[in-house]
Amino acid sequence: MKKIILFLSIMAVLFSCNSNKTDNASNTQAASSSTDFKAEISFDGSSSLAPVMASIGNKFMEEYVTWDKVSSDLPNEKISIYVSSAGSGAGVKSILDNTASFGMLARKIRDNEKSQMANYKEFLVASDALTVSVNAKNPIVKIKDNLDSDTIRKIFSGEYKYWSDVDASLPQKEIVVIIRDLSGGAYEVFQESIMGETQISPNAIQSPSMGALGTKIVENENAIGYASYGVYNQNKDNLFAFKVDGVEPTKENILNGQYKIQRPLMFIKNSELSKSESAFVDYVFSDIGKQIVEENGYIPVE
Repeated sequence: MKKIILFLSIMAVLFSCNSNKTDNASNTQAASSSTDFKAEISFDGSSSLAPVMASIGNKFMEEYVTWDKVSSDLPNEKISIYVSSAGSGAGVKSILDNTASFGMLARKIRDNEKSQMANYKEFLVASDALTVSVNAKNPIVKIKDNLDSDTIRKIFSGEYKYWSDVDASLPQKEIVVIIRDLSGGAYEVFQESIMGETQISPNAIQSPSMGALGTKIVENENAIGYASYGVYNQNKDNLFAFKVDGVEPTKENILNGQYKIQRPLMFIKNSELSKSESAFVDYVFSDIGKQIVEENGYIPVE
């Protein structure tokens, strides 16, 4: 049985990293020195992208250990990759407040956010989608494989309170709606793609991460939520993803835009890359990095 991505994998990277603190990133073309070199690279933001960056960071540290092994013109200092997760909003804030090297987002950057960054850069890591998923043991999976947008709105708004409201043949058991907390990029994407002006029920259970959201659905036979494509792919034995308006959440349908609830997974920055940052970014988009993206269930950018 495949397991939900746990936040523990991120914490393992956090605790394995060196805790040296240094200055802001220098221009890529500038030569590194003992006074301005930054051995530590930090990421903050999206809980969907965080496990991916944690895995890539851990692999990078294991492979090279010190920066001089990455490039001979970098100093012999231990590589430190920090990854923390507090939602896409926190990812933007970490860049505006200059508290992280990179901010992670699981949504598009807003115009008002981007306008505050004079040297804005973004790095698209993967394509993702939000699957409307239920527990695989839910009786609805035997009679329906598709939900239209109107039905989904009625479920998530609380207008449909019982599964029998969705279909009269289903038992009259309360629908348990699972969502990301309001700081998560998934909440905003789902609101724009499905809910529109309709608000999600205040009784919906908020999850602190996408992994936690998936776990709550797996644990409750009457639950429904918008599990990310990556979380769904890692838990196909336990989750059932509906077609939405007749379109299945497949790699092909996500990439061609037919599946409507989709989003980017990316990280952003508001300055030039230092040599160490540039080296790690290259690694993220290497074949090894793309393989890790796929292993986490997402669609790597080609």
